[in-house]
Amino acid sequence: MTSPTIKLNNGREIPAIGLGTWQSKPGEVTAAVAYALKDAGYRHIDCAWAYGNEKEVGEGIRASGVPRSEIFITSKLWGTWHSRVEECLDQTLANLGTDYLDLYLIHWPVPLNPNGNHPVFPTLPDGKRDVDHAWDLKDTWKQMEDVLKKGKVKSIGVSNFSKKKLEEILPTAEIIPVVDQLELHVYNPQHNLISYLKSKGIVPQAYSPLGSTNSPLLTDEVITEVAKKHSLQTSDVLLGYLVAKGFVVLPKSVTPARILSNLTGAITAAERLETADIEKIDALAPGGKQRRFITPPWPVDLGFDNWKSPL
Repeated sequence: MTSPTIKLNNGREIPAIGLGTWQSKPGEVTAAVAYALKDAGYRHIDCAWAYGNEKEVGEGIRASGVPRSEIFITSKLWGTWHSRVEECLDQTLANLGTDYLDLYLIHWPVPLNPNGNHPVFPTLPDGKRDVDHAWDLKDTWKQMEDVLKKGKVKSIGVSNFSKKKLEEILPTAEIIPVVDQLELHVYNPQHNLISYLKSKGIVPQAYSPLGSTNSPLLTDEVITEVAKKHSLQTSDVLLGYLVAKGFVVLPKSVTPARILSNLTGAITAAERLETADIEKIDALAPGGKQRRFITPPWPVDLGFDNWKSPL
């Protein structure tokens, strides 16, 4: 079974289901990526410089035997590199063992001090993260456009950007982001932001689509009821709901059976879910179940609903 694709605003296509690699340990991720590509039928791998496992992801890609031209690879620029986009990208390309990315994203709209006390999470004496408040996101985006023009990446986008943060780059952007990768799931559907993204032609991507470890999403009564109705697993419904809405979903797993079922289940559920099912699921968060699982302590106002940053 192969993933359906979604057309981006630049005419390129992205597989709607990809393998997430966040928190996948270096010793496990090589085998997971190789299995996903060779045996399960994935053609989309989502990476990031900050995950610290891109060398092993690259080994998994090579071990799969699938030609590079058939694989959609995404990576992300970390906060300490906002003033040195191409330098960070070059490290990622070297680690992955490829000369281009299909998609490159700004990981968070939070420029961090590149000369701070830690390469990933520099902190101030009071323990807060050391944010470079003088840096302008539009200057990061200009560099993203530059690496696209050089051919090092095929598409550029953002991650964890609210409407507020997108409006810091869009007025001066030559190229509109093709995607915005966000924490999206049935308890955090971000309906207003999704409407805004669609108005701009930006495709939503869902990370943590199943929630987090021991996620309550997998035992939600409404999801369980919909799954039973269509002879599906709850995880199928959680993923298929997002695919049916036209989102890219990025479930993470290192277990072969789960890697396979995430792909096949998402596709099957997206085909079986009815409009009434989707409307019922859409109502979960507004009905009192709104919840985020990923809220790093960024000391800036990110502009998201249902997230109070520790300023």
